[in-house]
Amino acid sequence: MSQEILNLKPRQLWKHFYNLTQIPRPTGQMEEVTKFVINFGKSLGLDVKQDKTGNVLITKPATKGMEKSPVVILQSHLDMVPQKNSDVNHDFTKDPIKTRIDGDKVKAHSTTLGADNGIGAAAIMAVLEDTNLKHGKIEALFTVDEEVGMVGATGLEKGFLAGNILLNLDTEEIGELCVGCAGGADVNADWEYKEVEVPEGDVAYKITIKGLRGGHSGTEIHMGRANANKLIFYFLKEAVSNYEVRLSTIDGGSLRNAIPREAVALVTLPEEDEQDFLELVEEYEKIFKEEYKAVESNLSFKAEKSDLPKTLIPEEIQDSLINAVIGCQNGVISMLTDFVGIVETSTNLASVKSAPGHIAAKMLARSSSETRKAEICSSLESVFALAGAKVSIENGYPGWQPNAQSDTLNMMSKLYKEMYNEDAHVVVVHAGLECGIILGSTPGLDIVSFGPTILNAHSPDEYVEIDAVEKFYDYLLKTLERIQ
Repeated sequence: MSQEILNLKPRQLWKHFYNLTQIPRPTGQMEEVTKFVINFGKSLGLDVKQDKTGNVLITKPATKGMEKSPVVILQSHLDMVPQKNSDVNHDFTKDPIKTRIDGDKVKAHSTTLGADNGIGAAAIMAVLEDTNLKHGKIEALFTVDEEVGMVGATGLEKGFLAGNILLNLDTEEIGELCVGCAGGADVNADWEYKEVEVPEGDVAYKITIKGLRGGHSGTEIHMGRANANKLIFYFLKEAVSNYEVRLSTIDGGSLRNAIPREAVALVTLPEEDEQDFLELVEEYEKIFKEEYKAVESNLSFKAEKSDLPKTLIPEEIQDSLINAVIGCQNGVISMLTDFVGIVETSTNLASVKSAPGHIAAKMLARSSSETRKAEICSSLESVFALAGAKVSIENGYPGWQPNAQSDTLNMMSKLYKEMYNEDAHVVVVHAGLECGIILGSTPGLDIVSFGPTILNAHSPDEYVEIDAVEKFYDYLLKTLERIQ
């Protein structure tokens, strides 16, 4: 079924997107996809180079009559977020993405689609291949490992780019022209401990919350979706307090920039409290479903009897962990005052995982204000440090400050009105884009980010609107022609 997308328009873009879906490209596994892009550029007879970080730059000369136009950098990242439903057998390190057409959308079969940012990369490849277009000199920049720490953009060497204008193709709403974004930082908390024995007379249960929508922790953090880690620890706090429940293992969430959809805890409790415990599970499922009925229609919270584990997390570590997770700020913290409806600062309690003798909690803090970002990182550090964890703050990257006087923005706004008889929406997004980081290595760039409509990125519900892709590509071509 995957090849059905080859019949969609524009065919040249969908051809390249299909090819990208056949190459495993989760963050951290870039060798095969960068080799593919390099060979693609060389097959066109274009100049190709790669920096030490792995970023690929393909340069296409200006078409006749456009030689004096500004040099335009077209930029997208090559990696994708590997998320799947737990009942799906898919290995992102070797299996291709299986796409499907669902009405007016393209989706994947219970995994992330990789439209973020595969559609942008495919559009750039289509531009490079088409010899009938009008444009100035183009530098096509394919960055690596964007989804975890903006690695490619951060490692971009000064002087690698010669362009004047940067068009980033990683915005996810057709008709939006993005001129600013949030910065971010990872906050990591770790506990080390010696495991203890299970009390005699205990029974074991595996508690699972699943079926949540998850999604992008930047662009969808304001939508009120449930965080699996927060919910399971709300339950654990009451279960520990009232029924002598003990925690053996916890596995909640996965990626730092994905709202956690699932969490599983293995617990023990005295056999005489078993029935009350199961009734508490049923009660909490009803509570969660009622609280999130408008956004989480598939929420499931269940307890399943399990074999007794060999060891438990020490009670003092367990209690500290529970209190820290409950106290951890999660979701929207503040809104921008000069861009109505846009989140300024947020946090995502992305994962809480245990291994023998170790627990790790990972959070991603975002803000378009560097001082607010520092404040929320400090707040998270305090909460987890008070709970006895070793806390580190890593992978900080700056936001991209908007330029309302941008010549490129002004031109693109007018062009959109001409083409579609409607105004483009100028926005600042809460997601992290590579634009601010690239600006640091290439000062003076005039930057605009845009793209087709992609919803539920970073989750298995990700999809891209077919009509929006065609509209986005037409707009891109007209933009390149207009830049003179």
